[in-house]
Amino acid sequence: MKKIICLLFITMSFFAFSQNELKFDQGKEHYNEANYEAAITSWESILESGEHSAALYFNLGNAYYRIDQIAPSIYYYEKALKLAPGDPEIKNNLAFAQNQTIDIIEPLPKNLFSTWIERTTQLFSFDYWAKTAIIFSIGFVFLFLGYYFSVVAMKKRLFFIGSFLSLFISLGCVFFAFSNYAQVNNNKTAILFASSSQVRSEPLERAELSFVIHEGTKVKIISEEADWVRIKLADGKDGWMQKGDLKEL
Repeated sequence: MKKIICLLFITMSFFAFSQNELKFDQGKEHYNEANYEAAITSWESILESGEHSAALYFNLGNAYYRIDQIAPSIYYYEKALKLAPGDPEIKNNLAFAQNQTIDIIEPLPKNLFSTWIERTTQLFSFDYWAKTAIIFSIGFVFLFLGYYFSVVAMKKRLFFIGSFLSLFISLGCVFFAFSNYAQVNNNKTAILFASSSQVRSEPLERAELSFVIHEGTKVKIISEEADWVRIKLADGKDGWMQKGDLKEL
């Protein structure tokens, strides 16, 4: 009975995967025919089935950009970038979409070391950094064993240097993996989908108006209170706004 259930589960999974592949290809055909709404429908139906990928988000971003819906376009590019942080095409298209937004927000300046750490962390995903750390850890073990058992002085020296470098790279990858994980999971961000939204000094309608932000702006969510969220912009401004205007990444 267990074997039959497992076989049915595998068959259903394969069927669902095949269906999603078909929908993805149909979406590309619609896109190439400039039928962007139909492409969006095909690709979003894949998301509803529970499948996610950088390619899927990227294509959705492109389709929404083509019909001048900037907020969804930026949202899906950002989603794609989370799964493929080093992809230059995603970054390029995201930059084009962000240029269409009204708000021009200059990020707060950072020192060179912090900037380097952040950019290096974002080159690859958490999984990639973690897998690379494991590979170099295994390399360290084998090279150290070569150093330990080798009797030739030159080989012993080479094995020692190789094992030291492997250990150093492995530890570096572990650091960047956790740094990437913290950036993705500990920083709650969202995209503004409303045409504009008022940001106030307190989570009250009668509170003083601090500033106004517009469609497509990316914000960091600091805290939540009922239907309000406290947000912070890249330039350091913060305040309270209606939660319903945002779509969390």
